Amino acid sequence: MILPGATLGMLGGGQLGRMFTTAAQTMGYKVIVLDPDANSPAGIIADRHIHAQYDDTSALQELAEHCDAITTEFENIPASTLAFLEQKTVVHPSSDALSKTQNRIIEKQFIASLGIDVAPFLAIRSHEDIAQIGDKIIFPAILKLANFGYDGKGQIVCQDISAVKTAFDALDQKECVLEQRIDLDKEVSTVLARSELGDISNYPVAENVHINGILHSSTVPSSLTASQTEGVLAIADKIAEGLNYVGTMAVEFFISKQGNIIANEIAPRPHNSGHFTLDACETSQFEQQVRMLCNLPSGGCKLTSPVVMINILGDVWGSTEPNWFELLSIPNNKLHLYGKLAARAGRKMGHYNVLASSTEQAMAIAEATFKQLQADE
Repeated sequence: MILPGATLGMLGGGQLGRMFTTAAQTMGYKVIVLDPDANSPAGIIADRHIHAQYDDTSALQELAEHCDAITTEFENIPASTLAFLEQKTVVHPSSDALSKTQNRIIEKQFIASLGIDVAPFLAIRSHEDIAQIGDKIIFPAILKLANFGYDGKGQIVCQDISAVKTAFDALDQKECVLEQRIDLDKEVSTVLARSELGDISNYPVAENVHINGILHSSTVPSSLTASQTEGVLAIADKIAEGLNYVGTMAVEFFISKQGNIIANEIAPRPHNSGHFTLDACETSQFEQQVRMLCNLPSGGCKLTSPVVMINILGDVWGSTEPNWFELLSIPNNKLHLYGKLAARAGRKMGHYNVLASSTEQAMAIAEATFKQLQADE
């Protein structure tokens, strides 16, 4: 076990890294963040901030020399970076797990290899691949960049093969995956923590709503049936075991109108839809990340209150700051801002959790609060 007083490394300085840093420092650890942005949200509160690219060997060497264990906040770190660090110190998640989750084609092939349902898909690397689509995909479909896409970026809805050609060109003919669109009933996700011994602790399933490809709200408990909930958790556990994963991770799912559970994406890290755990669970997903990295026992994952999480994007900023007083005038609204210097449309600036006696009450308060924020643009 790596006990408080030790130094932990974080690759990535965004909001997930910031919340990890807060959790780790609260528990008595020191944190060194490596991120190229001098004003990164995690870097500005860390004990030390190394300003460097993720493939800077000298910076990685320095990080490894000073850290008892290292983790990451997002999957677009080169797997080779983790492989380099693994030779020098404790690293979770592993470079192997990361390599299976940072490319959508490899990720879907891996999930399917476990016997888990995914949406029908095809790898698109050239116009020749587009010519071979035929009846393998039923339109409409979505063309997605295989690498570096997030929050709806690098995704184009296509109604036919001609549209795929146009979309592929618009994405600079980079490696893509064409995914058949599912007739959706719900989108859900779950966060889990898996230890070095393979013990898994599961958080409750969150029911998610996306707007323009970006998560807007997460509601917990979800409206899934008991059998669907069991199915989602079992599939997430199977994926974590297949990856031999150590750490905190999330899996996103589609629930079809027919009730089928379809695995969508793996996030080898804490997840936006798990932010409700900061205020509505016995242990936050970020404390769990610290615990798993340091080979400590898992914290409790029990839900302590129905909750709705709402993302706050830069869109709600106007000529002045949003009216935080209105949000905070409701006692069970819990505000979390990320310390980002500039608000931009679509940029995640923070979130708030609404605790209430029921999800219906929490959602009513959350929606009213959000309208007030928008009204103050």
